[in-house]
Amino acid sequence: MKIYTIGFTKKSAEKFFGLLREAGVAALVDVRLNNVSQLSGFAKRDDLRYFLGEICGARYTHRTELAPTKEMLDAYKKQGVGWAAYEEQFLELMKVRQIEDAVRREALDNAVLLCSEDDARHCHRRLVAEYLAEQWDDVVIEHLA
Repeated sequence: MKIYTIGFTKKSAEKFFGLLREAGVAALVDVRLNNVSQLSGFAKRDDLRYFLGEICGARYTHRTELAPTKEMLDAYKKQGVGWAAYEEQFLELMKVRQIEDAVRREALDNAVLLCSEDDARHCHRRLVAEYLAEQWDDVVIEHLA
């Protein structure tokens, strides 16, 4: 089973959809808390759903149980909580939410987890993928640049 991850910032629509098409993803799973922000450009929910279908033949889903809470995100982005503390809190949140049971494995096979961060190293999408890889057998993760 393969799970991809991607962020949309610092990418043109051409680059973003080209990466998805090259990878041959069947679905995009939006793991952002807010998927309708004006700052999202081409990655706003309704536009993204349309472009995915038209350009990549892929389906779109939004899974807020795979997103951090607003309080966690604000603490990290606005209040200066460090990455290590944020990562620890988010890992605990995934355990409490039991995301490995909440999400069907088949729904993530050949799917891409989407968030805004351009670099997966400091993005919760990487944490989601790694957590699920630890819970499920035979998972390969690929971060699309």
